Amino acid sequence: MQNYHNDKDTGTTTTPNRRTTLLFSLAAVAVLAAIAGTLYWAFFGGRFVSTNNAYSAVEIAQVTPSVGGTISEVLVTDTQAVKKGEPLVRIDPTDAKLALAQAEADLSRAVRRVQGFQANDGGLLAQVAARQADEQRIAAQLTGAEADLVRAKVDLKRRKALALSGSVSGDELTHAENALATARANVEALHAAASQATANRSTALGSRRANAVLIADTTVETNPEVELARARRDQAAIDLKRTTVLAPVDGIVAKRQVQLGQRVQAGTPLLSVVPVQQMHVDANFKEVQLERVRIGQPVTLHADIYGKKVVYHGTVAGFSGGSGAAFSAIPAQNATGNWIKVVQRLPVRVNMDPAELTRNPLKVGLSMSAEIDTRGKQE
Repeated sequence: MQNYHNDKDTGTTTTPNRRTTLLFSLAAVAVLAAIAGTLYWAFFGGRFVSTNNAYSAVEIAQVTPSVGGTISEVLVTDTQAVKKGEPLVRIDPTDAKLALAQAEADLSRAVRRVQGFQANDGGLLAQVAARQADEQRIAAQLTGAEADLVRAKVDLKRRKALALSGSVSGDELTHAENALATARANVEALHAAASQATANRSTALGSRRANAVLIADTTVETNPEVELARARRDQAAIDLKRTTVLAPVDGIVAKRQVQLGQRVQAGTPLLSVVPVQQMHVDANFKEVQLERVRIGQPVTLHADIYGKKVVYHGTVAGFSGGSGAAFSAIPAQNATGNWIKVVQRLPVRVNMDPAELTRNPLKVGLSMSAEIDTRGKQE
Protein backbone atom coordinates (compact mmCIF):
# COMPACT_ATOMS: atom_id res chain seq x y z
CA MET A 1 0.00 0.00 0.00
CA GLN A 2 1.35 3.31 -1.09
CA ASN A 3 2.01 5.91 1.54
CA TYR A 4 1.40 9.56 0.74
CA HIS A 5 3.67 12.26 2.09
CA ASN A 6 1.93 15.43 3.12
CA ASP A 7 3.79 18.67 2.72
CA LYS A 8 2.95 20.52 5.85
CA ASP A 9 4.08 23.85 4.41
CA THR A 10 1.79 23.78 1.33
CA GLY A 11 -0.90 21.43 2.48
CA THR A 12 -0.97 19.53 -0.93
CA THR A 13 -0.22 16.00 -2.12
CA THR A 14 2.83 15.89 -4.42
CA THR A 15 2.33 12.65 -6.43
CA PRO A 16 -1.34 13.11 -7.50
CA ASN A 17 -0.59 16.66 -8.63
CA ARG A 18 2.17 15.48 -10.91
CA ARG A 19 -0.03 12.83 -12.47
CA THR A 20 -2.81 15.30 -13.05
CA THR A 21 -0.40 17.75 -14.63
CA LEU A 22 0.94 15.04 -16.94
CA LEU A 23 -2.54 14.00 -18.02
CA PHE A 24 -3.50 17.59 -18.70
CA SER A 25 -0.32 18.07 -20.70
CA LEU A 26 -0.95 14.97 -22.79
CA ALA A 27 -4.55 16.05 -23.41
CA ALA A 28 -3.41 19.51 -24.42
CA VAL A 29 -0.84 18.07 -26.82
CA ALA A 30 -3.49 15.81 -28.36
CA VAL A 31 -5.93 18.69 -28.75
CA LEU A 32 -3.26 20.91 -30.27
CA ALA A 33 -2.22 18.13 -32.63
CA ALA A 34 -5.82 17.60 -33.68
CA ILE A 35 -6.30 21.32 -34.21
CA ALA A 36 -3.02 21.55 -36.15
CA GLY A 37 -3.98 18.56 -38.30
CA THR A 38 -7.40 20.01 -38.96
CA LEU A 39 -5.98 23.40 -39.83
CA TYR A 40 -3.32 21.80 -42.08
CA TRP A 41 -5.91 19.79 -43.93
CA ALA A 42 -8.34 22.71 -44.21
CA PHE A 43 -5.84 25.30 -45.36
CA PHE A 44 -3.08 23.28 -47.02
CA GLY A 45 -3.29 19.50 -47.29
CA GLY A 46 -6.89 19.37 -48.50
CA ARG A 47 -6.21 21.70 -51.41
CA PHE A 48 -4.04 19.17 -53.26
CA VAL A 49 -5.09 16.10 -55.24
CA SER A 50 -2.47 13.79 -56.68
CA THR A 51 -1.99 10.64 -58.73
CA ASN A 52 0.88 8.55 -60.01
CA ASN A 53 -1.33 7.13 -62.77
CA ALA A 54 -0.02 9.66 -65.29
CA TYR A 55 2.01 9.41 -68.46
CA SER A 56 3.75 11.79 -70.83
CA ALA A 57 2.06 12.20 -74.22
CA VAL A 58 2.23 14.32 -77.35
CA GLU A 59 0.37 14.89 -80.62
CA ILE A 60 2.53 12.71 -82.89
CA ALA A 61 2.90 13.93 -86.49
CA GLN A 62 2.49 11.07 -88.95
CA VAL A 63 4.42 11.64 -92.18
CA THR A 64 2.70 10.48 -95.38
CA PRO A 65 3.42 11.42 -99.02
CA SER A 66 0.97 13.54 -101.02
CA VAL A 67 2.03 11.86 -104.29
CA GLY A 68 2.86 8.29 -105.20
CA GLY A 69 6.11 6.97 -106.62
CA THR A 70 9.29 5.03 -105.93
CA ILE A 71 11.41 6.02 -102.93
CA SER A 72 14.75 7.21 -104.26
CA GLU A 73 16.30 8.44 -101.00
CA VAL A 74 15.70 8.07 -97.25
CA LEU A 75 17.49 10.82 -95.34
CA VAL A 76 16.68 10.00 -91.69
CA THR A 77 16.72 7.13 -89.22
CA ASP A 78 14.83 6.36 -86.03
CA THR A 79 15.75 8.52 -82.99
CA GLN A 80 17.19 11.26 -85.23
CA ALA A 81 16.32 14.85 -84.33
CA VAL A 82 14.88 16.89 -87.21
CA LYS A 83 13.74 20.47 -87.74
CA LYS A 84 10.51 21.60 -89.36
CA GLY A 85 10.95 21.77 -93.17
CA GLU A 86 13.97 19.45 -93.19
CA PRO A 87 13.88 16.81 -96.01
CA LEU A 88 13.04 13.34 -94.75
CA VAL A 89 12.36 11.24 -97.86
CA ARG A 90 12.64 11.80 -101.61
CA ILE A 91 10.44 10.18 -104.24
CA ASP A 92 11.72 9.65 -107.80
CA PRO A 93 10.65 12.90 -109.56
CA THR A 94 10.78 11.61 -113.17
CA ASP A 95 7.02 11.13 -113.58
CA ALA A 96 6.27 14.44 -111.87
CA LYS A 97 8.70 16.29 -114.16
CA LEU A 98 7.04 14.80 -117.26
CA ALA A 99 3.60 15.73 -115.95
CA LEU A 100 4.78 19.29 -115.35
CA ALA A 101 6.21 19.55 -118.88
CA GLN A 102 2.92 18.32 -120.35
CA ALA A 103 0.93 20.78 -118.23
CA GLU A 104 3.13 23.67 -119.35
CA ALA A 105 2.61 22.65 -122.99
CA ASP A 106 -1.16 22.50 -122.45
CA LEU A 107 -1.08 25.98 -120.95
CA SER A 108 0.85 27.36 -123.91
CA ARG A 109 -1.60 25.73 -126.32
CA ALA A 110 -4.58 27.15 -124.42
CA VAL A 111 -3.09 30.67 -124.58
CA ARG A 112 -2.63 30.38 -128.34
CA ARG A 113 -6.14 29.01 -128.81
CA VAL A 114 -7.68 31.95 -126.92
CA GLN A 115 -5.55 34.38 -128.91
CA GLY A 116 -6.96 32.69 -132.03
CA PHE A 117 -10.50 33.24 -130.72
CA GLN A 118 -9.77 36.95 -130.31
CA ALA A 119 -8.27 37.18 -133.81
CA ASN A 120 -11.25 35.31 -135.30
CA ASP A 121 -13.62 37.86 -133.84
CA GLY A 122 -12.37 40.53 -136.25
CA GLY A 123 -12.48 38.13 -139.22
CA LEU A 124 -16.01 36.98 -138.39
CA LEU A 125 -17.12 40.62 -138.08
CA ALA A 126 -15.77 41.24 -141.58
CA GLN A 127 -17.63 38.17 -142.85
CA VAL A 128 -20.88 39.50 -141.41
CA ALA A 129 -20.31 42.84 -143.17
CA ALA A 130 -19.56 41.03 -146.45
CA ARG A 131 -22.75 38.96 -146.19
CA GLN A 132 -24.75 42.10 -145.50
CA ALA A 133 -23.21 43.71 -148.61
CA ASP A 134 -24.09 40.62 -150.67
CA GLU A 135 -27.63 40.82 -149.38
CA GLN A 136 -27.90 44.49 -150.35
CA ARG A 137 -26.38 43.87 -153.81
CA ILE A 138 -28.78 41.03 -154.56
CA ALA A 139 -31.71 43.14 -153.33
CA ALA A 140 -30.70 45.88 -155.80
CA GLN A 141 -30.35 43.31 -158.61
CA LEU A 142 -33.75 41.91 -157.72
CA THR A 143 -35.31 45.37 -158.00
CA GLY A 144 -33.82 45.79 -161.51
CA ALA A 145 -34.93 42.31 -162.55
CA GLU A 146 -38.48 42.96 -161.37
CA ALA A 147 -38.49 46.20 -163.43
CA ASP A 148 -37.27 44.25 -166.48
CA LEU A 149 -40.07 41.74 -165.91
CA VAL A 150 -42.68 44.49 -165.87
CA ARG A 151 -41.25 46.00 -169.03
CA ALA A 152 -41.19 42.60 -170.75
CA LYS A 153 -44.85 42.06 -169.88
CA VAL A 154 -45.80 45.45 -171.33
CA ASP A 155 -43.79 44.83 -174.50
CA LEU A 156 -45.41 41.45 -175.03
CA LYS A 157 -48.89 42.86 -174.48
CA ARG A 158 -48.23 45.71 -176.93
CA ARG A 159 -46.85 43.38 -179.61
CA LYS A 160 -49.77 41.02 -179.27
CA ALA A 161 -52.14 43.93 -179.98
CA LEU A 162 -50.13 45.01 -183.02
CA ALA A 163 -49.87 41.44 -184.28
CA LEU A 164 -53.64 41.36 -184.78
CA SER A 165 -53.40 44.24 -187.31
CA GLY A 166 -50.34 42.75 -188.99
CA SER A 167 -48.05 45.58 -187.85
CA VAL A 168 -45.72 43.16 -185.94
CA SER A 169 -44.23 40.06 -187.39
CA GLY A 170 -44.42 36.72 -185.71
CA ASP A 171 -40.68 36.86 -185.16
CA GLU A 172 -40.96 39.98 -183.03
CA LEU A 173 -43.80 38.48 -181.06
CA THR A 174 -41.74 35.36 -180.30
CA HIS A 175 -38.80 37.54 -179.28
CA ALA A 176 -41.03 39.48 -176.86
CA GLU A 177 -42.33 36.24 -175.35
CA ASN A 178 -38.74 34.98 -174.85
CA ALA A 179 -37.73 38.27 -173.23
CA LEU A 180 -40.62 37.92 -170.76
CA ALA A 181 -39.62 34.37 -169.88
CA THR A 182 -36.01 35.44 -169.36
CA ALA A 183 -37.04 38.35 -167.14
CA ARG A 184 -39.26 36.06 -165.07
CA ALA A 185 -36.42 33.55 -164.67
CA ASN A 186 -34.01 36.28 -163.59
CA VAL A 187 -36.45 37.46 -160.91
CA GLU A 188 -36.87 33.91 -159.55
CA ALA A 189 -33.08 33.37 -159.53
CA LEU A 190 -32.47 36.60 -157.68
CA HIS A 191 -35.16 35.70 -155.13
CA ALA A 192 -33.27 32.48 -154.43
CA ALA A 193 -29.97 34.36 -154.26
CA ALA A 194 -31.52 36.83 -151.79
CA SER A 195 -32.66 33.94 -149.56
CA GLN A 196 -29.19 32.43 -149.69
CA ALA A 197 -27.56 35.79 -148.86
CA THR A 198 -29.86 36.17 -145.84
CA ALA A 199 -28.95 32.65 -144.69
CA ASN A 200 -25.24 33.37 -145.18
CA ARG A 201 -25.51 36.54 -143.10
CA SER A 202 -27.34 34.63 -140.32
CA THR A 203 -24.63 31.96 -140.36
CA ALA A 204 -21.89 34.56 -140.11
CA LEU A 205 -23.69 36.28 -137.22
CA GLY A 206 -24.07 32.94 -135.41
CA SER A 207 -20.40 32.12 -135.82
CA ARG A 208 -19.43 35.51 -134.45
CA ARG A 209 -21.77 35.17 -131.47
CA ALA A 210 -20.37 31.70 -130.70
CA ASN A 211 -16.83 33.03 -130.88
CA ALA A 212 -17.76 36.06 -128.77
CA VAL A 213 -19.05 33.77 -125.99
CA LEU A 214 -15.57 32.20 -125.74
CA ILE A 215 -13.89 35.55 -125.14
CA ALA A 216 -16.64 37.64 -123.52
CA ASP A 217 -15.53 39.79 -120.55
CA THR A 218 -12.09 38.17 -120.42
CA THR A 219 -8.53 38.73 -121.49
CA VAL A 220 -6.11 36.04 -122.55
CA GLU A 221 -4.88 35.72 -118.93
CA THR A 222 -8.36 35.57 -117.37
CA ASN A 223 -10.00 33.30 -119.95
CA PRO A 224 -11.43 30.18 -118.23
CA GLU A 225 -9.67 27.84 -120.64
CA VAL A 226 -6.31 29.45 -119.86
CA GLU A 227 -7.03 29.51 -116.12
CA LEU A 228 -7.88 25.81 -116.16
CA ALA A 229 -4.64 24.98 -117.97
CA ARG A 230 -2.70 27.21 -115.56
CA ALA A 231 -4.27 25.47 -112.53
CA ARG A 232 -3.23 22.10 -113.93
CA ARG A 233 0.28 23.44 -114.49
CA ASP A 234 0.41 24.74 -110.91
CA GLN A 235 -0.85 21.40 -109.57
CA ALA A 236 1.84 19.58 -111.53
CA ALA A 237 4.47 21.95 -110.11
CA ILE A 238 3.20 21.31 -106.58
CA ASP A 239 3.26 17.55 -107.17
CA LEU A 240 6.87 17.82 -108.29
CA LYS A 241 7.73 19.80 -105.16
CA ARG A 242 5.97 17.20 -103.02
CA THR A 243 8.29 14.45 -104.21
CA THR A 244 10.53 15.74 -101.40
CA VAL A 245 8.76 14.90 -98.13
CA LEU A 246 9.52 17.48 -95.41
CA ALA A 247 9.33 17.32 -91.62
CA PRO A 248 6.02 18.89 -90.50
CA VAL A 249 7.36 19.84 -87.03
CA ASP A 250 10.53 19.87 -84.94
CA GLY A 251 10.97 16.55 -83.20
CA ILE A 252 12.41 13.04 -83.07
CA VAL A 253 11.96 10.48 -85.86
CA ALA A 254 10.11 7.34 -84.76
CA LYS A 255 8.41 4.32 -86.33
CA ARG A 256 10.27 4.63 -89.63
CA GLN A 257 8.74 2.12 -92.04
CA VAL A 258 9.86 3.44 -95.42
CA GLN A 259 12.69 1.72 -97.29
CA LEU A 260 14.78 2.67 -100.30
CA GLY A 261 13.19 1.49 -103.57
CA GLN A 262 9.76 1.01 -102.01
CA ARG A 263 6.78 1.88 -104.21
CA VAL A 264 4.36 4.03 -102.20
CA GLN A 265 0.97 5.58 -102.83
CA ALA A 266 -0.31 8.91 -101.56
CA GLY A 267 -1.21 8.55 -97.89
CA THR A 268 1.09 5.57 -97.18
CA PRO A 269 2.55 5.94 -93.62
CA LEU A 270 6.32 6.47 -93.93
CA LEU A 271 7.40 7.48 -90.42
CA SER A 272 6.40 9.61 -87.45
CA VAL A 273 7.90 12.74 -85.95
CA VAL A 274 7.48 13.17 -82.19
CA PRO A 275 7.52 16.87 -81.17
CA VAL A 276 9.03 16.30 -77.75
CA GLN A 277 9.12 20.05 -77.06
CA GLN A 278 5.29 20.06 -77.11
CA MET A 279 4.89 17.29 -74.54
CA HIS A 280 1.91 17.17 -72.18
CA VAL A 281 0.79 14.77 -69.47
CA ASP A 282 -2.37 12.67 -69.36
CA ALA A 283 -3.08 12.25 -65.64
CA ASN A 284 -5.79 9.71 -64.75
CA PHE A 285 -7.49 10.97 -61.58
CA LYS A 286 -10.20 9.16 -59.67
CA GLU A 287 -13.59 10.74 -60.23
CA VAL A 288 -13.91 11.50 -56.51
CA GLN A 289 -10.77 13.65 -56.69
CA LEU A 290 -12.07 16.03 -59.35
CA GLU A 291 -14.77 17.92 -57.48
CA ARG A 292 -12.66 21.09 -57.13
CA VAL A 293 -10.33 20.64 -60.10
CA ARG A 294 -10.72 23.38 -62.75
CA ILE A 295 -8.99 24.35 -65.97
CA GLY A 296 -6.04 26.66 -65.37
CA GLN A 297 -5.06 25.34 -61.94
CA PRO A 298 -1.31 24.79 -61.35
CA VAL A 299 0.15 21.28 -61.38
CA THR A 300 3.44 19.98 -59.98
CA LEU A 301 4.88 17.04 -61.92
CA HIS A 302 7.66 14.51 -61.47
CA ALA A 303 8.97 11.98 -64.00
CA ASP A 304 10.15 8.54 -62.88
CA ILE A 305 13.06 8.80 -65.30
CA TYR A 306 14.50 11.75 -63.32
CA GLY A 307 13.04 11.10 -59.87
CA LYS A 308 12.09 13.77 -57.36
CA LYS A 309 15.16 15.88 -58.12
CA VAL A 310 13.52 17.30 -61.27
CA VAL A 311 10.26 19.19 -60.86
CA TYR A 312 8.03 20.20 -63.77
CA HIS A 313 5.31 22.80 -63.58
CA GLY A 314 2.16 22.76 -65.65
CA THR A 315 -1.47 23.79 -65.76
CA VAL A 316 -4.72 21.89 -66.18
CA ALA A 317 -5.66 22.23 -69.87
CA GLY A 318 -8.83 20.16 -70.05
CA PHE A 319 -10.74 17.00 -69.23
CA SER A 320 -11.39 13.98 -71.41
CA GLY A 321 -14.90 13.53 -72.77
CA GLY A 322 -15.23 10.20 -70.97
CA SER A 323 -13.54 7.76 -68.67
CA GLY A 324 -11.09 5.16 -69.88
CA ALA A 325 -13.70 2.43 -69.47
CA ALA A 326 -16.13 4.31 -71.72
CA PHE A 327 -13.62 4.31 -74.60
CA SER A 328 -12.32 0.77 -74.12
CA ALA A 329 -12.59 -1.76 -76.93
CA ILE A 330 -15.24 -3.67 -74.97
CA PRO A 331 -17.12 -1.15 -72.77
CA ALA A 332 -18.55 -2.43 -69.48
CA GLN A 333 -22.22 -3.48 -69.66
CA ASN A 334 -23.38 -2.30 -66.23
CA ALA A 335 -27.02 -2.99 -67.01
CA THR A 336 -26.51 -6.76 -67.14
CA GLY A 337 -25.72 -9.35 -64.48
CA ASN A 338 -24.52 -8.56 -60.98
CA TRP A 339 -23.17 -5.03 -60.66
CA ILE A 340 -20.27 -3.89 -58.54
CA LYS A 341 -19.51 -0.19 -58.40
CA VAL A 342 -15.93 0.61 -59.42
CA VAL A 343 -14.44 4.07 -59.01
CA GLN A 344 -13.61 5.36 -62.50
CA ARG A 345 -10.65 7.42 -63.60
CA LEU A 346 -10.97 10.44 -65.91
CA PRO A 347 -7.97 11.58 -67.99
CA VAL A 348 -6.94 15.17 -67.27
CA ARG A 349 -4.66 16.91 -69.76
CA VAL A 350 -1.84 18.94 -68.23
CA ASN A 351 0.21 21.32 -70.35
CA MET A 352 3.89 21.61 -69.46
CA ASP A 353 6.44 24.44 -69.48
CA PRO A 354 8.44 24.27 -72.77
CA ALA A 355 11.52 25.76 -71.08
CA GLU A 356 11.55 22.98 -68.49
CA LEU A 357 11.10 20.39 -71.24
CA THR A 358 14.11 21.85 -73.04
CA ARG A 359 16.25 21.47 -69.91
CA ASN A 360 14.95 17.99 -69.09
CA PRO A 361 13.38 16.42 -72.18
CA LEU A 362 10.82 13.64 -71.96
CA LYS A 363 9.72 10.88 -74.32
CA VAL A 364 6.21 9.63 -75.03
CA GLY A 365 4.71 7.19 -72.54
CA LEU A 366 6.99 7.81 -69.54
CA SER A 367 5.53 7.37 -66.04
CA MET A 368 4.73 10.61 -64.25
CA SER A 369 3.19 11.76 -60.98
CA ALA A 370 0.95 14.83 -60.84
CA GLU A 371 -0.31 17.00 -57.98
CA ILE A 372 -2.95 19.68 -58.61
CA ASP A 373 -3.34 22.74 -56.39
CA THR A 374 -7.13 23.12 -56.39
CA ARG A 375 -6.96 26.62 -54.88
CA GLY A 376 -4.79 27.95 -57.66
CA LYS A 377 -5.94 29.92 -60.70
CA GLN A 378 -9.29 28.66 -61.95
CA GLU A 379 -11.08 28.83 -65.26
